[in-house]
Amino acid sequence: MKQIRRNVDKNGLGAVVLCPEDDEDMWHLYNLIQTGDEVKALALRRVVQTGATGSTSSERVRTKLTIQVANVHFTPSSASGGGSASGPSVSDQHAAIQVSGRVCEENNFVKMGSYHTLDLEPNRDVTIIKQEWDSISLGRVEDACVEGRGADLGAIVASEGTAAICLLSEHMTVVRQRIEVPGAERFYQAVYQAFLRHIPFADLRAVVLASPGFVKDTLYEYIFAEATRTGNKALLQARSKFLRIHTSSSHVHSLVEVLKSPEISNLLKETKFAKEGIMLDKFFKMLASDELRAWYGPDHVLLAADRGAIGTLLITDELFRSNKVEERKKYVELVESVKQKGGEVLIFSSMHESGQQLNQLTGIAAILTFPLDVEVVEAEEKAAKEEAELARLEAEGEQQPTT
Repeated sequence: MKQIRRNVDKNGLGAVVLCPEDDEDMWHLYNLIQTGDEVKALALRRVVQTGATGSTSSERVRTKLTIQVANVHFTPSSASGGGSASGPSVSDQHAAIQVSGRVCEENNFVKMGSYHTLDLEPNRDVTIIKQEWDSISLGRVEDACVEGRGADLGAIVASEGTAAICLLSEHMTVVRQRIEVPGAERFYQAVYQAFLRHIPFADLRAVVLASPGFVKDTLYEYIFAEATRTGNKALLQARSKFLRIHTSSSHVHSLVEVLKSPEISNLLKETKFAKEGIMLDKFFKMLASDELRAWYGPDHVLLAADRGAIGTLLITDELFRSNKVEERKKYVELVESVKQKGGEVLIFSSMHESGQQLNQLTGIAAILTFPLDVEVVEAEEKAAKEEAELARLEAEGEQQPTT
């Protein structure tokens, strides 16, 4: 992501101009645009003109439109849906964002208040204007604009006759192609060709071959036998990057197991998505063995935060996409509070398997620094509210004049 311009005052009011460059940047953009924001971008509009004789003609005009956001929709790249091995390749179709709302700046082609949908695409500047750029939004802009960011890990998750070719980056797991081919020779050849087409192995830290059985080993041998036969020197030189890892299934969600494996966790321990996988695994283990230190759900996590008990907060980006301003503010304030008290905050991407798992668990969880009993804390909260209400009623009674 390129930051073209940024003009945000001390109160958070202002505009940021960004240019997304790839699918991951589009995901960042989707998470930045909220209902009520103003978005400015190029658009094509059909303009009807009436001539002196009364005849009409229409033409498509490129113009800049500014709309107040009512709806935002993210369309993943077609590769994320996974084309089949026998189908046409559609991997060059990038992710897209559709932003709908009413025009709030009139120009020669569009009337004020008319409804329009902007189609946002990579390599086109977008201006986002907010009444308040909070710490989460500004942090995401900074993360997105870090140079050198890209995919860290390639993976082939396979079983007999089926495979998924994947790329994992900081915020996304993209299935570049799904393969389902009968016959061992045809299957391995299809996987090999898809691998060459979709996995930039020279630029990755590692390439994982994962399967429940011995498919990963056979695939490894096939890949390098073909590389030797065809004289693919670049692939042969990258042999040390290949890791074979056992998984319990051949589904894409087994990548969570891959990230927890010692080989990968040691290699990628500094990357965001590996930390998330490791910490989510730690939370589930603690939930099973020491549940007083593993809390989840908005209400319970907020109670733990009030007591300064959160060591690590796990929260998904989905919660920050709430259309309710107060709901989003609640989670922004929670994140800031945990950080101020010395806690760690991990914002999970819901485009990763770990983020999807956390979403199934309400989207928010916490590992506490000391044990707390939920029932005891809730009883204390109830007693405190009752005491405050009683004090309020007594104060109101003392203020009433006596007759």
